[in-house]
This record gives sequence, C-alpha cells and structure tokens, in this order.
Amino acid sequence: MTQTLALAPLSRRIVALVIDWLMAVAISAGFFSYNEFATLGAFALMSVVLIGTIGGTIGHVIMGLGVRCLDGSAPGPTKALGRTVLLCLVLPGIFTMPDGRSYHDAIMRTTITKVR
Repeated sequence: MTQTLALAPLSRRIVALVIDWLMAVAISAGFFSYNEFATLGAFALMSVVLIGTIGGTIGHVIMGLGVRCLDGSAPGPTKALGRTVLLCLVLPGIFTMPDGRSYHDAIMRTTITKVR
C-alpha cells in the first residue's frame, strides 16, 4: 500500500542542494585544487553514503528534510545510488513531474519530504 507523502517546499530543497554543493566545493578546493570532477565526486559520494544510511544529506538534515520511498520507508543504498547518478546528470534533477517531484526522484520512486 502506498501512502501519500507531502513533498517538501522547493525553496527548502534548493537551499539543501546549495549547502551540499558548497560542502563538495570546499572539499574539492581543500584537497584537490578545486578540480571540477573532484567536486562532483565529493557531492556524489556524500549523497550516496548519507542518503543510503541516514536518509538524507547534510543539507537535507539542516533544512529538516529527508529522502523517502513513496511508501515512507528509507531509500537504502541502491535507491540512493540510482538517485544520485541521475541527479549528477543534471537534467533529471531540473525537470519535474506534474506532482512536483524531479525526474530523478520519480524514476527511483522516492521523494523529498519534511521530517521536521
């Protein structure tokens, strides 16, 4: 049975993404001379590990958000990996479905919801 989860506001989702990206930029600048591939790699690694384990990135946690499967369960590592790969391709993260979820979430059957 699928429950309906309330989609987090776009403004919170964008701020969470900016926080995560700035952290990846800081890691890249500090350890890899601000290499663009290192930035993307740091962002992807943080996203996969944190979404796969705690259900959200640091930006999500700061903004009171979490990534959940449509049934309300935690996404786990497989969905976290698929979601992150699609997000790193950029276009699935930009375009949205009629319900407001980005394509990377729709494809992986996840959503970003307010947890507090």
